[in-house]
Amino acid sequence: MPARQLLIVTTLIFTIIILIGSCLAGLLGSLTGLGGGFVIIPLLTLVLNVDIHYAIGASLVSVIATSSGSAAAFVKEGITNLRIGMFLEIATTAGALCGAIVAVYIQTNYLAVLFGCILIVSALLSFREKKEKIAREKSLFAEKLRLNSSYPVNGGTVAYNVTKVGWGFLMMIFAGLISGLLGIGSGALKVIAMDSIMRIPFKVSTTTSNFMIGVTAAASAVVYLQRGYISPGLSMPVVIGVLAGAFAGSKILVHSTSSKWLRYVFAGVITILAVQMIYHGINGTI
Repeated sequence: MPARQLLIVTTLIFTIIILIGSCLAGLLGSLTGLGGGFVIIPLLTLVLNVDIHYAIGASLVSVIATSSGSAAAFVKEGITNLRIGMFLEIATTAGALCGAIVAVYIQTNYLAVLFGCILIVSALLSFREKKEKIAREKSLFAEKLRLNSSYPVNGGTVAYNVTKVGWGFLMMIFAGLISGLLGIGSGALKVIAMDSIMRIPFKVSTTTSNFMIGVTAAASAVVYLQRGYISPGLSMPVVIGVLAGAFAGSKILVHSTSSKWLRYVFAGVITILAVQMIYHGINGTI
């Protein structure tokens, strides 16, 4: 076989592997609520030997695509709090830009170890008990910014107040920093800031976080694009695969009577990937 034809066949096989792997990553991310980026990066780095900076760039593009697709539905339903999202995006965008700038200068093995640690923490956080916590105390800062709002439930509306705005803002800077460093949505950290610190109802915090992660990823992606770490040939199959997998995962969750066992199974897979990332990072083989 001529060298040119061999190159075309090799590239096609590589693209198909990425497409299938990204589809599984999107499925896994949808079922666990962690997002496909948590699986995309280990897949590209550990299995396909892609440089972690290029893997992060492709992951960021997929985060933008999935967030843009799903966030619109929640905004239309009136669940997402746009004022909170836009206000906290100031923090996450600043953090993401700093993280993306620093990431290109950090050795790949250090990034791999950090990614593995964050992966384990996020997998554990996905099992947090999800309760709607309605704060009754009022915050002067939240009132000045008009962050208090309501969301629809069973034909009615539930009003809620926002508290500890300053602490939530600081937590968002950290979430943005992690997102820029590792190319993930860091949705779990954003939900902690809104749910546990600012006492925003869980349904509102998760949908608002979903709205925010696309903007945060876009800020980081600009830096990676300028550095040449976003490859169209790599990003395209990743985006298509993740979107297809996320759509399939949402259908499975709708028709599944209980998704708790799915979370345990897939969290186990994610933990194995995390351990592999840490192991290869410590040994300097990534």
